Amino acid sequence: MKLSESARVVFAVLAQAGTATRPQLAVDAGLSKPTVSSAVAELESAELAAHSGTVSGGTGRSAAVYGLGSAAGAVLAVDLGPSQTRVRGCALDGTLLAQGTGAREESADTVRKALDALPAFAPLRAVVVAVGDVTARDEKGAGMRPATAKAGPVYDAMAVALPPGVPVHLENNVNCAALAELHEGAARGRDTFGYLRIGVGIGLGIVVGGHVLRGANGAAGEVARLPYPWDDGREPRHEALEEHMGSRSLLRRAAAAWQNTDGPCPRTAGRLFTLADEGHVRARAVVDRHAADVGRLAAAVAAVLDPGLIVLGGGTGAYPQLLPGVRAELARLSWPTEVVSSMLGDSGTVAGASRLAVAHGRRTVTDGTRVRH
Repeated sequence: MKLSESARVVFAVLAQAGTATRPQLAVDAGLSKPTVSSAVAELESAELAAHSGTVSGGTGRSAAVYGLGSAAGAVLAVDLGPSQTRVRGCALDGTLLAQGTGAREESADTVRKALDALPAFAPLRAVVVAVGDVTARDEKGAGMRPATAKAGPVYDAMAVALPPGVPVHLENNVNCAALAELHEGAARGRDTFGYLRIGVGIGLGIVVGGHVLRGANGAAGEVARLPYPWDDGREPRHEALEEHMGSRSLLRRAAAAWQNTDGPCPRTAGRLFTLADEGHVRARAVVDRHAADVGRLAAAVAAVLDPGLIVLGGGTGAYPQLLPGVRAELARLSWPTEVVSSMLGDSGTVAGASRLAVAHGRRTVTDGTRVRH
């Protein structure tokens, strides 16, 4: 349905606040009290707002408190990670309604379970899916799809579980994680920074002035495409830097360096970092080399962006054991730049995708977009 301009403004303010009285809505929306009363009545009639209680003021008078109504609906965020799929369902005020985690190949089932846990009869307003690459258009040129075989088939299988007719928005997974760090993680209070993810792959989320920078092709921050190696007599290879710095190569380097006297060779990055933390000489040497590599990449980021802050995240990047080596190499090669570890861990991507989904969902209400119930 089409809402009046004042009702759209009041709905946006109410969704942001979660709950509010009419006087509070009037102040935050910049509207007169009679206009807000009319807008609230309109929203109540459409079941987009509902009376949720009362609150006593300083004068002893009670004021009605309003929250979102049943027709406001919900949104879904999906993180198609390299090994796991994480899903969150949220109300349009950001309240968590459902969540789930499952193996990547079982993404459709994980999505269905989350959808089943959402309130019955509430419209699903929007879906945001975080994937590794969203720079390729579909065959008709009408929308963005995962651009690589690593994401495409899994995305197609997951998409079958989504209700038809619901707007689906694809977003780069590193951008989602950067957005989460901005609002609820290590970059709170900083409106410009770089989120450097080091894991199975590598990527950079760029935040400038509080906004994620996506670039002309949606590929800003694709540091996997940096030329590597860049040396006389050696030609750079496609995504060779990501191959060199990814966790699989890290474990191969550990295996190549391991001696019989070192004990069992670690088969996971977590085990390698645990051994390094315990003072294992060989593990420490491998981790230190990895930290230097990450520091060089951070220096490249600082040279181009001068972000002031770099947040390290990802399956290996978030380990605090990397920080001293990364900071030292960055300081050797570039100007002073703060480096900290991610505070959100594996949940960062789906947290950021949830924020985007809520924003898209609110716009479907204020713009009058039709959605399926």
